[in-house]
Amino acid sequence: MAYTMTPTPPGPVGSQYCVCKVELSICGQNLLDRDVTSKSDPFCVLFMEVNGKWVELDRTETAVNNLNPAFAKKFIIDYHFEEVQKLKFALFDQDKSSTQLYEHDFLGEFSCTLGMIVSSKKITRTLLLGNGKPAGKGMITIAAQELSDNRVITLSMAGRKLDKKDLFGKSDPFLEFHKPGDDGKWMLVHRTEVIKYTLDPVWKPFTVPLVSLCDGDVEKLIKVICYDYDSDGGHDFIGEFQTSVARLCEAQDASPLELECINPKKQKKKKNYKNSGIIIVKSCKITRDFSFLDYILGGCQLMFTVGIDFTASNGNPQEPSSLHYINPLGTNEYLSAIWAVGQIIQDYDSDKMFPALGFGAQLPPDWKVSHEFAINFNPRNPFCSGVEGIVQAYSACLPHIRFYGPTNFSPIINHVARFAAQATQQETASQYFILLIITDGVISDMDETRHAVVQASKLPMSIIIVGVGNADFAAMEFLDGDSRVLRSHTGEEAVRDIVQFVPFRNFRNVPKETLAKAVLAELPQQVVQYFKHQNLPPINSEPA
Repeated sequence: MAYTMTPTPPGPVGSQYCVCKVELSICGQNLLDRDVTSKSDPFCVLFMEVNGKWVELDRTETAVNNLNPAFAKKFIIDYHFEEVQKLKFALFDQDKSSTQLYEHDFLGEFSCTLGMIVSSKKITRTLLLGNGKPAGKGMITIAAQELSDNRVITLSMAGRKLDKKDLFGKSDPFLEFHKPGDDGKWMLVHRTEVIKYTLDPVWKPFTVPLVSLCDGDVEKLIKVICYDYDSDGGHDFIGEFQTSVARLCEAQDASPLELECINPKKQKKKKNYKNSGIIIVKSCKITRDFSFLDYILGGCQLMFTVGIDFTASNGNPQEPSSLHYINPLGTNEYLSAIWAVGQIIQDYDSDKMFPALGFGAQLPPDWKVSHEFAINFNPRNPFCSGVEGIVQAYSACLPHIRFYGPTNFSPIINHVARFAAQATQQETASQYFILLIITDGVISDMDETRHAVVQASKLPMSIIIVGVGNADFAAMEFLDGDSRVLRSHTGEEAVRDIVQFVPFRNFRNVPKETLAKAVLAELPQQVVQYFKHQNLPPINSEPA
């Protein structure tokens, strides 16, 4: 077992789409005892695969004389949904003070993806030796937690009898919220809008992250300053006060909190000075702004379905010119798209059984055209085991069907939408459906497809379309509502954008991971958007 220290590569490991940071807690159970006179002194090393090589990211402390360690040191990793992040956890018995791992006795290792850990929240697995055999009864437990304070605070503020600052009219008040910076100076966090010509302003409610307002510490002092707006930028100071979020939270809709706005200079000069007006906190609410990872850690499963285009325009699969021709390397553009998307999404589905459907082909024995058939020819059980199962069913079905037409998308979209509609009856954030359609060309049933997408936009469902070959994909771009809202032929608007289209030809000469990043980049946001719109928190969420 030759382990060496590998220098960490420059810059962050992973893509620019970092969703958040994940904290991993490590425990070992029944580790091998490598010491003669005492028990092993284990420590854990975390590696990540970068460009095909294992790179060391971090190490825990050493647990002295302990075969069942719970390490205090946590591993913190940037989490990227749209990447396969391969991790290896290796345990060693510390024998010397050397940093070289070959100087220490190897106790076993476990490899998996970060996606597997976060989708389970906590996993316990057998440790393996270099020869692939179990390391005695040694086990490792890895627990994941998102490292972010997702609380947000919503404040509704007003003023009463504020000082008049303008000679020929009333004041134009606005508020500024400040928190103490690291340098001891006050740092601006939020500024309200200006309310013109009034001494009794009512500002619009606003929401800011709790971390921004008070670093997540509700007892920390914050300063609120009231100014009279001047267009030349020389705003007149009306008054200020210091408070805390804990104090602001005393405000309820029925009983607002009133705080005196004080001008210290006036207070010093005038003996009978009371205040420069009252700032009223009409309401203060702290809620959680849930992230994609909150939903995954809460137990949400991503349900993956593949729809494959078997229309005649793909060409005879026996001939190398066909888009369905499987080349000597055992692949084609359809298979590449299935692998790119499937290998990431499969980590987020506990049973890893995926329906794989075909459309646009004539099927035996009567050779009728079908736009929604199981590629394993088992309509009652169209499920394939993992991405490998989809690939095997796809390869096996090619010789038994006749490519035909037309290219109808709506039957498969409606098929998945029926399951997504059933999931909404649970009224929990437990399932989200992803349909991957791989096609070579122009949609024949555009009106029906537009209608199907608009209806599906109301459901826990997203559609990824990968266009293979060199056809004109203008209609696909139309379905992908990035630039404008999609409407059905009746004029009904999609409630959200759920279609992501990419032409495979743009990814032919780049690393295969690039396609996955492109098609999956919008998915976390679509999942969060749907559940928030339905007011559904993660299943196991804590109150704010």
